[in-house]
Amino acid sequence: MRHGTWEPQPAGRWEDAYLSGNGRHGAMVFGHPADERVVVNHHTLVRPNGSEAVGPPALAAELPALQAALLAGDTRAAEDFGAGYPHVWVQPFHPAFQVRIRRRGVTGEPGYRRQVDFTTGHVSAMDDGWRSDVFVSRTDDVIVHRVSGRPGGLSAEVRLDERLPGLPAGLRFSRSVVCERNGRPGTRAVLSLRTEYGNGRTAFTGTTLVVIPDGRADAAGDRLRVTGASAILLLTRVERHPAGSDPGAAHLAGLGALLEADPVSVDSTVPPGPHDATDLAYSRLLARHLPAHRGAYLRAELILTADPAERELPGSALLRRPDSPALLERLFAAGRYHLLSSSGILPPRLTGLWTGDWDTAWSGAFTTNANLNLQVASAAAGALPEVSRAHAELIRGQLAHWRDNAREIFGARGIVAPSHTDGESGHTRHFERAYPLHLWTAGADWLLHPLVDEVLTGGRPGPWLPLALVEVAQFYEDVLVSRGPDAPVAVVPSYSPENRPANASWGTVDATMDIAAARHALTTAADFRPDHPSAPHWRALAARLPSYRVNADGALAEWAGPELEDTYDHRHISHLYPVWPLDEINPLDTPALATAALRALELRGSENDSAHGRLHTALVAARLRDKELAGRALRHVLHDDYFHDSLMSAHYPARDVYNADAAHTLPAVLIECLVQSSPDRLVLLPSVPRECAEGTLRGIRTRFAARLDLRWSKDHATAVLWPSSDRTIDVIAGSDRYPLTLVAHEKHVLSLPGRT
Repeated sequence: MRHGTWEPQPAGRWEDAYLSGNGRHGAMVFGHPADERVVVNHHTLVRPNGSEAVGPPALAAELPALQAALLAGDTRAAEDFGAGYPHVWVQPFHPAFQVRIRRRGVTGEPGYRRQVDFTTGHVSAMDDGWRSDVFVSRTDDVIVHRVSGRPGGLSAEVRLDERLPGLPAGLRFSRSVVCERNGRPGTRAVLSLRTEYGNGRTAFTGTTLVVIPDGRADAAGDRLRVTGASAILLLTRVERHPAGSDPGAAHLAGLGALLEADPVSVDSTVPPGPHDATDLAYSRLLARHLPAHRGAYLRAELILTADPAERELPGSALLRRPDSPALLERLFAAGRYHLLSSSGILPPRLTGLWTGDWDTAWSGAFTTNANLNLQVASAAAGALPEVSRAHAELIRGQLAHWRDNAREIFGARGIVAPSHTDGESGHTRHFERAYPLHLWTAGADWLLHPLVDEVLTGGRPGPWLPLALVEVAQFYEDVLVSRGPDAPVAVVPSYSPENRPANASWGTVDATMDIAAARHALTTAADFRPDHPSAPHWRALAARLPSYRVNADGALAEWAGPELEDTYDHRHISHLYPVWPLDEINPLDTPALATAALRALELRGSENDSAHGRLHTALVAARLRDKELAGRALRHVLHDDYFHDSLMSAHYPARDVYNADAAHTLPAVLIECLVQSSPDRLVLLPSVPRECAEGTLRGIRTRFAARLDLRWSKDHATAVLWPSSDRTIDVIAGSDRYPLTLVAHEKHVLSLPGRT
């Protein structure tokens, strides 16, 4: 299966659940035919913990003294800046509940299979006497679930069950089960579960409308008992709301309206045969959902020359063949599917859109100093503007809080992004001696960069983006410190997430990432707003930033000051921001610095083997045209058991800690290895891994706003470009380099020598 995966056995762990989502609601489908579970998630479900009312502290008055001390050589001065403020974790992301369907007297029948179709978002499981189908509609924002059996042979209990691992104390639950035609055929039932958080101000409500066209249905305490049915249909929505409101009636009216539309022809995902009201309704809702999901997912794809037999293996079996091109092909498809499915009102969290545990690692937050950007890295080139829009929504909704951070901590205009957010608050609250992320000022530039890429590839994030870029430039106008009329300006305080010098504390002067972010922010604002009165000043200020330093090991240093020694064994590679994604350092334009950056990457340890560190390394190595290093980093992830049977990933080897970083970042790594672009350049096959010996990459968007299809083998390659505007670019393919003039809306075919 190139566009899906399957297993011959039920999933006993929620981590192995197959996933569906629409960027708002998420569903995790697992369990035995006798005890099926659908864990319901929603992007807005975060549990109040007091952090929501905490803003940034007023530290700006202390900033001049800190800057003076750091510039004077006090390497520990920053430890006192904000030392009296606690590190407050953001509100933790959590599941709503599980829809649990227990069938009495069932031990399972032959022929079991479960699968997920990436092209539709449709999850199914079946044996010889039972079938379950689930999807989350992008069009109607509802979880749709149909269970069917032999005529009159389906008897089950349905319950909305909050009892998942890590359930905290202090929550208040109230539930109801109401049947419209209690005890008679043709029943509709409504199950409701309301959960009030401990703060007394916020709650969430889940409503499931159940349709039972035959058999009997009775309310039995906190569950619905169904007897002698042929099928049941369940429609579920969840909403977080003030504790004083009750959305249940609106939920019921909305779910009921979904059943009233005119029927459509039965979709192929519904088995042939007699069709009752449940499969017709399921088919109708699926048909409404498909254009939005399928159209987005199929815009781009990777097809590798792979063994057809391996393509048909279950996911768990294919994961045991880490060198198989079929595995890489399926992981590319799965990563693209999960990334799209978790992006809507917000971009993906550390766990995407899904969790089956109330105690999610790192609060299931958006970690912005590496993870979020890595996860969305394929959005622009991979033709997923839905992901870019979700990323934009997160940022746009928090700009007021980012202004608070700049004003209160740094006494400056403009914006400063936090290192963590729950999706609601954008305030900086991460105060910790070993992780002083309140000193990190590069975040706004780093987080806005994917949206700059979206513009370059032909997208339109919105008119607010140039205004936000101006605010980042204004921040640097206010905070960069002059050391004299002819001396470079300094970024002080400065922090390189999440590392420290070997001979100093964490808060320093002129971290390489901060220099790169300041230079990029100032020049990008001037590029987007050349008419702004400050544009010339921004360019002049960018020119006064320090140069990057090459240390005694020949490596690009993590700090510009020669007095600060590098610490190599670390999972983060923040100082390589000017390589990827900025492309300020690359082998063609800055070969000496590119060599130093590659040396820095070679010297870097993996520390705790975090998946994000491995694939960040692969992205940088690919940009530096080192296919061996890029391939080695990629193979660590493939060989060291980072993927669950669901093809969602883990943060550490041996499937330790459910986390979306590897799953969502892997498509970006493969695209970067095969195609790179800038506004005036196209680089083809720069770092091809050995697992990608030949294949096709289709539907890629370049940063000069052209669509690209690429086919390659050892002997030959063909690239087809469809540009949206007239321009001349340089084409780089191996040792060949030549100009190419593109004419808008005309097809351009490039015939190239094969990869070496």
